[in-house]
Amino acid sequence: MNKSDLIEALSKDQNISLSEAQIVINIILNAMTDALTAGENVEIRGFGSFTVRHYNSYTGRNPKTGKKVTIHPKKLPFFKVGKELREKVNEVHKN
Repeated sequence: MNKSDLIEALSKDQNISLSEAQIVINIILNAMTDALTAGENVEIRGFGSFTVRHYNSYTGRNPKTGKKVTIHPKKLPFFKVGKELREKVNEVHKN
């Protein structure tokens, strides 16, 4: 499922126009992005939580040339799946 599929699903489920559904999805995603950018965590009970992980610099290797390169410190978003979602996904494999 991609963003446009999500917009279409919301539109059908809530009987609203595609443009209204797009506005709602954009508001949610922008709020989540703003929170993560500000260093906050985003938790959606039953689904999972988003955090920002900090990585220090390290020496890596260019795979094409084999030359050593310095990888600068960075922050990356990380998703941890919630218990309910994990259980629901695994139910499919139990049957």
